[in-house]
Amino acid sequence: MDHGRYQGYVASLEQMARNTHLNLREAMEQFQELCHRVSPGRIVPLAIITDIREIYKEIQTQLKKISGIHHLLEGKYKHYYRRDAQREKEILEFAFLSKTLYSKFEYTLMEIEAKRTLREKGKRFEMSCLSPPLAWFHYEENQVVLLRTLADLYKLDYPIRSDLRSNQKREVTQTGLRSVSLFALSGKEAWIDHLQSRMRLREYDMKERLAKGELRGALTHLREISRSEVEQVIRRFTQGDGCSKLKCLLFPIQTEKDLEKELLCRTENIFQEMVEGEIRTFSI
Repeated sequence: MDHGRYQGYVASLEQMARNTHLNLREAMEQFQELCHRVSPGRIVPLAIITDIREIYKEIQTQLKKISGIHHLLEGKYKHYYRRDAQREKEILEFAFLSKTLYSKFEYTLMEIEAKRTLREKGKRFEMSCLSPPLAWFHYEENQVVLLRTLADLYKLDYPIRSDLRSNQKREVTQTGLRSVSLFALSGKEAWIDHLQSRMRLREYDMKERLAKGELRGALTHLREISRSEVEQVIRRFTQGDGCSKLKCLLFPIQTEKDLEKELLCRTENIFQEMVEGEIRTFSI
C-alpha cells in the first residue's frame, strides 16, 4: 500500500471516529436527561428504565468502537494521524460520566425497591450494609457513588499518545495519576448557605451539606494533579462574600482503603485548630 492509500485509509478512519463521537454525544445528552428523571420520590415508568439500560449499552459500544479506532490510528498509522486532543478529552469524560450516572441509577432503583418492600412489611427502611464505619458522606447514595468512583478510577483507558513507540495499551498503576480529593469546608452557616447555592461541580463530583456549618464533597481527578492545583480550585469556589473565611480540609485518596484512615474522623478537632480562610491538605 503506497503513501496515498495510507492517507486515504486514515482519513476514512478519522471520519468514522468523528461520526461515532457525534453519535456518542447525542446518546449522552439523552442518557443524562433520562437519568435525571429517576429519583426515590418519583414513580419511574418501566419504559424509562428500559431506555436507560439500552442507551447505556449503546454508549459502551460506541466507546469501545472509538477506542479501537484510536488504537489503530495511533499505532500502525501514527505517522499519518494528527490527534484531536479536545475530542479525546470529551470522550474520556463521557466514559467516566456514563459509569457514574449508571451507578446512581442502579442504586436509586435498589432504594426504591427496598423502600417498597419494607413499606409492605411495615418496617423502617434501613440499608446499613451501604454505610461503612468511616463514611465520608451521611447519605448512602453519595457514599455508594464515592466507593464506585474509587473502584472505577483505573478501569478507564487513557488514549495512547502518538509519540509512544509501543502499540500496547498503556497500563495505569495505582501509585499516581488519578485520584479523588475529599474536601470539608467549615464556617458560619450564612457562608455555607451562600457557597452551596453557587458552587457548581461536574456531574461526577459530589457535595453534601453535613451540618449547618459544614459542607463536604469529593472532586474526581482523571489526571495527575498537584496539591496546589486542588487548593486553587477550592479558593476559586470560596472567593468573595465571606466564603473566603471558610476553613477547608483536603484529603487526596486513591482507594477505598484510604477511607478507613483514622485521620478522616478527626475533622472537627482539626477545624478547631485552624484560623479563618486556612486550607490544609493532608497525605493519606
